[in-house]
Amino acid sequence: MKILAIGGCGSMGRYAIKAAQNFSSVDQIIIADINKESAESFAASLNEKVSAIQLDASDSNALKQAMKDINIVVNTCGPYFKFGAPILKASIASGCNYIDICDDWEPTIDMMKLDADAKSAGVSATIGLGASPGLTNLMALIAIRELDEVTTVYTGWDIGGTSLDENAMQQSENAAMMHGIEQMTGQVKVFQDGIFKMVKPLQKVNVDYPGLTNFNGNIFGHPEAVTFPNYFPKLKNSINLAHGGHADFFILKSIMGLVNLKLLSKVNAAYLFSLLEGKQSTQKKHKDIDYPPVMYGFAYGIKNERPASVGVCIPSQTKDSAMDEQIKNIGMGEITGIPLACGIKMLAEGQINEVGVLAPEAGHIEPHGFIAKVFEEISDVLGLPNGSLDDSIRITRSW
Repeated sequence: MKILAIGGCGSMGRYAIKAAQNFSSVDQIIIADINKESAESFAASLNEKVSAIQLDASDSNALKQAMKDINIVVNTCGPYFKFGAPILKASIASGCNYIDICDDWEPTIDMMKLDADAKSAGVSATIGLGASPGLTNLMALIAIRELDEVTTVYTGWDIGGTSLDENAMQQSENAAMMHGIEQMTGQVKVFQDGIFKMVKPLQKVNVDYPGLTNFNGNIFGHPEAVTFPNYFPKLKNSINLAHGGHADFFILKSIMGLVNLKLLSKVNAAYLFSLLEGKQSTQKKHKDIDYPPVMYGFAYGIKNERPASVGVCIPSQTKDSAMDEQIKNIGMGEITGIPLACGIKMLAEGQINEVGVLAPEAGHIEPHGFIAKVFEEISDVLGLPNGSLDDSIRITRSW
């Protein structure tokens, strides 16, 4: 299989490509980036399967030219509100299967509208297969399948639960940080009371998480909120949440207020946001406090004719201090890039053959096995013994 990795030398994509180069089903990887020197430098650090080209992702003709004879397009070129739909359109027109880690709700809606085009072209496109969205969708899918009926789905994460890698911290206009600013300003789309609504971000939502403390999450614009209702028509609520310390969100809301008043640019806000995340990742947590999970999917509904809830998560703390240390060492690059790599492998091996534009919860990915494979790959990347992270996922039930 021949892969075109657009933005594959970036702070997220590089983790996927590092893993994918070792897959026997992958014959060639072409890293494409507007910064040719960066792409060539990264390619030179990998094996002989990997090469590099310069590509301006905003040039539709250049995109189509680069996609000639390509089997799979991997898109880690952010921000997705700028590059998501155009690259997917070019992939469909070129007959290339597609996969990305899109974390913006607006382009997600635009890309889902290309489902009929993808089906007509025989193209399989999985969007948002990273950490959140990605693992969060699959954890929520596991929770949903434990219930007889589901009315509410929450996905979320601790904004200080995973650390940024060095590359991301050094970029003042990092795409991930710009994404965060876009999703905390203006209004975002959620699914509440059976309809889509535009709401102000960072509003508090209480989560009665089974087996853990009650905690407040903060509404954060994300794809999960807008994709789940497509697959579960009886849903009444689908919301994505972020959480952290009270002081952290006071600072975030203050920054967003300055942006909304046009007293602070989004670029400068992104830089301040990156400093906040870096600070949070170094904070110690007390063992005697029950913290919300690092990342989770939560479902509420009916089980055996009674109200019930299920949570599936990467816990903030376990009873195993060695496991806690290993989870703490998982950075944003690994937890985002490795799920993407596993998706690339499934596409290359023909394990994903459903056509259309699909979110992770569409049913074409078996969630338990996929998550297990992700943590197996992360163990390899971190140089941990086999099975070290087998218990990284915790399922708790209200019954």
